[in-house]
Amino acid sequence: MIPAPFDYITPATLEEAIRALDSHGEDAKLLSGGHSLLPMMKLRLANPKLLIDLSKIPGLSRIRQEGDKITIGALTTHYQIESSELLKKKSPLLSQTARVIGDVQVRNRGTIGGSLAHADPAADMPATMLALGAELRARGPGGDRWLKAEDFFLGIMTTALSPTEILTEIRVPVSSGRYGTAYLKVPQKASGFAIVGVAVWLKVEGQRCTEIGVGITGLDAKPFRARRTEERLRGNKWVPNLVDEASSQVTQGVEPLSDIHASAEFRAHLARLYTARAIQEAARRAGM
Repeated sequence: MIPAPFDYITPATLEEAIRALDSHGEDAKLLSGGHSLLPMMKLRLANPKLLIDLSKIPGLSRIRQEGDKITIGALTTHYQIESSELLKKKSPLLSQTARVIGDVQVRNRGTIGGSLAHADPAADMPATMLALGAELRARGPGGDRWLKAEDFFLGIMTTALSPTEILTEIRVPVSSGRYGTAYLKVPQKASGFAIVGVAVWLKVEGQRCTEIGVGITGLDAKPFRARRTEERLRGNKWVPNLVDEASSQVTQGVEPLSDIHASAEFRAHLARLYTARAIQEAARRAGM
C-alpha cells in the first residue's frame, strides 16, 4: 500500500518545527528516522496531513559529556549510540542496548528520540532509560521542560509529550565506581522487538549491591521500573538465592500482555528468567 496524500516540510530550526506543530496539532507528525512512522503510513494506520522532517535542524544529533551527565540529541541514531566510545566507557548500557535493536538498516536510520516518542511497548530503549534514571527534554511553545523516564511513558504508544512538543534531548548520569550493566531480551524473530527485555544497572561495594536500576519492556502495556526487585537487592549481601527471590517479584502488580508471540503466562515466566539472567550478568561485569 501507499500512504494517503500529505504535505511535507523540512524546518531549519526547532522554533520553526514547533510553530508548524502548534498550527496543525494532531494533523501533523514528526519525522526523524521514519522506521516506525512510514510503515504505519503505508498501512494507513497513520494518516498525517503534514510531515515535519527534523533532519535539517542542527544540534539534534550528538553525544557529549557535561559534568556528571551525558546528553544525547534526539536525532542520534542507534548506530551512533552503539559505536560511541564515550558511551562504551561512561554509560555502556546504552551501547549494549543499541547493539541489539532491529537490524543494521534500522540501527543506521532509526533514532533514539523517535523510538522513545513512539513508545512501542516492545521497544528496547525505554527499559534502558528507566534503569539509568534518564531525563528527557521536551520543547514546545511554552519553552523547555524535563521529564523523568518514569513519568514519560504512559501506555501503548502514549507518552507525556503534548501534541505541540518535540523531544529534543536525553540526559543520563555518568557511571562510575564499581558497577555493571546488562540488557537481555527475547526477540521476536521477524522484527527483533522484545517479547520481554530487561535492562539492569547496578553498583556494588564489597559483596553488597548499593544501587540498582531495573527496566522492563515487552511485559506490560508500557515499560516500567521494577521497584520491588530493586528493593530486594539494594543494600543486601549477595547470597545464593537473592537474585532468584528478587527476580520473582518482577511480575507482581503487572498484567502481562498476551498475543501471537507469547501468552501472558509465558511472558511472565520469561520476565522472571531474563531478569535473573540480566542481574547476574551485570553483577559479573561489576566483579561480583
